[in-house]
Amino acid sequence: MQATDAEYELLSSTRFDPFLRNLRWNDDNDEPSPFLLLRYHFDRLLAATQSHNWDAAKSFSTFDDFKTVCHHAVATANRHEDGSQALKLRFTLSRSGQLRVTTSPVPTLGSDPSSAASFDPSGIDPSPSDSFGPVYSVVLDSVACPSSIFTSTKTTCRSHYDNARRRAQLPPLTRGPPAEVLLYNEEGRITEASISNVAFYRGDQWLTPSLSTGCLSGVFRRWLLEQGLIYEDKEGHLIKGDIKEGEWVLLFNAVTGCRLGKIEPSVVSLLSGNGYGRHHLL
Repeated sequence: MQATDAEYELLSSTRFDPFLRNLRWNDDNDEPSPFLLLRYHFDRLLAATQSHNWDAAKSFSTFDDFKTVCHHAVATANRHEDGSQALKLRFTLSRSGQLRVTTSPVPTLGSDPSSAASFDPSGIDPSPSDSFGPVYSVVLDSVACPSSIFTSTKTTCRSHYDNARRRAQLPPLTRGPPAEVLLYNEEGRITEASISNVAFYRGDQWLTPSLSTGCLSGVFRRWLLEQGLIYEDKEGHLIKGDIKEGEWVLLFNAVTGCRLGKIEPSVVSLLSGNGYGRHHLL
């Protein structure tokens, strides 16, 4: 997971989608926004320049200019369309402060991307709504992912995530059934998934790993915490050895929003004899 300054850039990805204008919680300066939590992406890039000590990049843009760049990227991508094509916007920021935006088409949303966070797995009939989207198959990685600045901040240095997906033999992100791999640090604490932050249902609430685990401070994670839809695991309950076969997982990022997943039975064999359990961490 080592990289030189010339080998990586800071990274963030969001969604442009006209459907988002219907959601008041996504308003930008009291106006409906077609970009998912755009201000949070600006904040994250700015905070990452501080974490990486990239002085030249710390004043890369104002928020208004950042938003203008996004609108220009969308207009360019949709120049032959009616403007309704949903897009993924991928931001990269170099050490020198150069911001680049690329776009790619994504399916248009049909419902609130935060709605899956309302799912209660402890209910009488714990069957998720079809509006939550397809249920992901989630497997546990077989190797710990050491915490570093490349796990706590989002960059183009992503070999640790790619390797985890490869070990789990997951299909490419753009093909095959939806699947994720669950990561944990050297202490056996759950951190995140390869392209998502995660939360597990504990007690009567969704619990997400603390930033002290080295997990990514994700944009949608931040919003869900602010809204009281998930809670931070400050007591260290989310341990590799406590993950149960068949339990529900809430997966979330700032492109797809919230999705539900289920721990696959194969996790059980990975847990056996690993030496990680609550006693290992107390």
